[in-house]
Amino acid sequence: MGRYLVKRLLAAVPVLLGVIIVTFILTTIVPGDPARIMLGQRGSPETIAKIRAEMGLDDPLPIQIINFIKGALTLNLGYSYRNNMAVTDAILARLPATGMLAVAAIIVAVVMGMSLGIISATKQYSWIDYGSMLFALLGISAPTFFVGLLMIVVFILILGWIPGTGYGDGAFIYLILPALTLGVRPAALIARLTRSSMLEVIRQDYICTAKAKGLHNAKVIFKHALKNAMVPVVTIIGVEMASLLSGVVITEQIFSWPGLGRLSIEAVTNRDFPILRGTVLFMALIFMLTNILVDLSYALFDPRIRYE
Repeated sequence: MGRYLVKRLLAAVPVLLGVIIVTFILTTIVPGDPARIMLGQRGSPETIAKIRAEMGLDDPLPIQIINFIKGALTLNLGYSYRNNMAVTDAILARLPATGMLAVAAIIVAVVMGMSLGIISATKQYSWIDYGSMLFALLGISAPTFFVGLLMIVVFILILGWIPGTGYGDGAFIYLILPALTLGVRPAALIARLTRSSMLEVIRQDYICTAKAKGLHNAKVIFKHALKNAMVPVVTIIGVEMASLLSGVVITEQIFSWPGLGRLSIEAVTNRDFPILRGTVLFMALIFMLTNILVDLSYALFDPRIRYE
């Protein structure tokens, strides 16, 4: 396993370098001068030129990329153009809000999705099965912004069960709607995948043998069938968890949630390239590490898997 882990980590290095290069190129061709935005329309050309030199914007693109990579190796991603705050500090300041939201959303997705998938598979072609798959279809098809706005209209404006949007000093009640909004689509994906995987497993001979031995149906489902059906389900859970941890821009914007998604939006609006590059690199790193952890977890569910 150690050799496999080293190979995966080494394979991630060129991908991260590619992300850095592409991000630098895209931020270079974006219209707008960060120095001009900082100083406003009244900034003199001399002052703008001085600010650009201090920011390193006058350096050739390859030099800027090399300097960024050197800084990234020491966790020094530069400073924000907007408030001169260290990029690492800005990301760490927003990470708890995004982490809380991501964990709550993935709990909602896993509990709801796996429950519906298991019930749907064990009650195939019943009204429960059709209802679960209808929910899954709607959950996958409905855009996130529509679900979020619908949640606000129903639970805040009409019913008044939730005080409003925002972080609310971390109060749990403010977490409910964003978590549900984020959890609907992953729950739908998990439900469909759990159902198809469970249907494939419960038709295997060893499941029939376990039932013939007189084992309780719940024990057969949860101890024998579910464990062997988890490999593809764990994959989609890992992918969705990485996506949520990296900050879902639309949901955080709709609910005024101060996470990495909103930080990215603010960086794009203000042409704050260091913040934007730092968040993109952080998101890419989260995806890499999550995929590696998911691959390593396969052996827990299927002993036949070996990492050689």
